[in-house]
Parts: sequence; C-alpha cells; structure tokens
Amino acid sequence: MLRGIIRGNIVSTRKQESLIGAKFMEVEIMQNGELTGQYLIAIDSVGAGIGETVLITVGSPARLALQNREMPTDAVIVGIVD
Repeated sequence: MLRGIIRGNIVSTRKQESLIGAKFMEVEIMQNGELTGQYLIAIDSVGAGIGETVLITVGSPARLALQNREMPTDAVIVGIVD
C-alpha cells in the first residue's frame, strides 16, 4: 500500500465503458513521511477529497477493492488517514 495526498480530480468525458461513474483522483505519493513529487491517478472508493491524506492499493489487487472487479485499474484509494 501507498500513502499520498489528493492534489486534484481528473475529468474524462470519454472512457472505457466499465469506468463510467468512477471518480478519478490525482494523488501525490508520500514515502517516509515526505512528499516525493511523484503522482498517480487512482479511482476513489471511499469519497476522499482534495487535500486529504489517503491510502492507495496498487497493482492487480486494486480491483478487489471495487464492487466491479472487471474495472481496468491498477490504483484504488481505499482509506482516508485521520
């Protein structure tokens, strides 16, 4: 799992059919408590917002966090850090 801060949302008017309705967020990755300057796009499964620190699962297990396991993704926001 990764930790990061949501920097923005991504709007896509055209996408693969199974991604319709998914909320895409741009996340800056943290490592050892410091921001890395590296970003990724993740599907939000918990209702996180810009500026929140989140947990992200990546790779093929990321699909297991979604109701539609056929959705093509490799990064999903699975938690909001308090």
